[in-house]
Amino acid sequence: MDLCHPDPAELSSGETQELQQIKWHRKQLLEDIQKLKDEIADVFAQIDCFETAEESRLAQKEKELCIGRKKFNMDPVKGIQYLTEHKLLTPNVQDIAQFLYKGEGLNKTAIGTYLGERDPFNLQVLQAFVDCHEFANLNLVQALRQFLWSFRLPGEAQKIDRMMETFATRYCLCNPGVFQSTDTCYVLSFSIIMLNTSLHNPNVRDRPPFERFVSMNRGINDGGDLPEEQLRNLFDSIKSEPFSIPEDDGNDLTHTFFNPDREGWLLKLGWGRKWDRMWLRGASLQHDEEAGRTSNPQRGAVAMCGKMAKHLDSGARTFCLELYNPSCRGQKIKACKTDGEGKVVEGKHESYRISASSAEERDQWIEAIRASITRVPFYDLVSARKKKIASKH
Repeated sequence: MDLCHPDPAELSSGETQELQQIKWHRKQLLEDIQKLKDEIADVFAQIDCFETAEESRLAQKEKELCIGRKKFNMDPVKGIQYLTEHKLLTPNVQDIAQFLYKGEGLNKTAIGTYLGERDPFNLQVLQAFVDCHEFANLNLVQALRQFLWSFRLPGEAQKIDRMMETFATRYCLCNPGVFQSTDTCYVLSFSIIMLNTSLHNPNVRDRPPFERFVSMNRGINDGGDLPEEQLRNLFDSIKSEPFSIPEDDGNDLTHTFFNPDREGWLLKLGWGRKWDRMWLRGASLQHDEEAGRTSNPQRGAVAMCGKMAKHLDSGARTFCLELYNPSCRGQKIKACKTDGEGKVVEGKHESYRISASSAEERDQWIEAIRASITRVPFYDLVSARKKKIASKH
């Protein structure tokens, strides 16, 4: 601030006194301005310090969250424990369910493992997780697409049963009146999964027509049939677009049907001691039989739960194996196939005698069948539920 400096000799005593006051006020004003500058600088310094601390805190939180996710992917229970102990996640059922539902950075096989546990708390989380899904106004295929993308189904029968039961209950709650019961939704869901495999696996030669899908699901709606238009919409939806399955490690039910362990031509001993060519698909052991009629091959499936395969010495054929029920010899093996008219009929075999082209191929099939025994509970689950529906009528 520039001030003029008049000659003091020319100023009166009053003007001299007034000039001194102006100089004093100027000094005070400059001191106040400096104080404000210092205070502003201090505030900015505090803000910088706070932002640095906040960035550090957020970086530490993100680091701990990353560690928690990795722990979850290796051991879901320990991962959740770590996240709650570090206050990154509350122990509330709803919060954990939302965390799993969002799935950011989480392995979907690990999510399925955690949801499949039988612990009462895990069962509550499973229910809350399924409730995160909104299925209203979706057909069953659309709902299954959403559900099966959010985690991977484990391989154990009891876990699959609980998960699909919870899904069916939620779907029916969101869409009242679509099905007579949750049992109907449960059975039809598995039928759709099988249909998806049959229509889109490149190794399946005989694509099932709509009529076969209808036949598979007769009587499942509390003893009645589902509307054909409803089944047509589901069939067309799957036919036009297959399920998208999360790519983790493949140890779930749906992956079993998408990618059989083995498949190929074998010979099966049929009625009249005749050996018929058969295209066998494991681990699900769906099969296509050719008995001299390549234009209309028969198709069926064998339930593997509780079955066993072993070497078989046969005078007529070499490199044979036998599929049987080890717990009760003489008991019919649960199986079904379509007859010449396209009707589904129950199998009547107490054992299956199969011939391979070499000892190596026979041993590989035995290994694949034995592996499938403990991993594919699909048919028993569906069969039990269909019996439950039939027993009501």
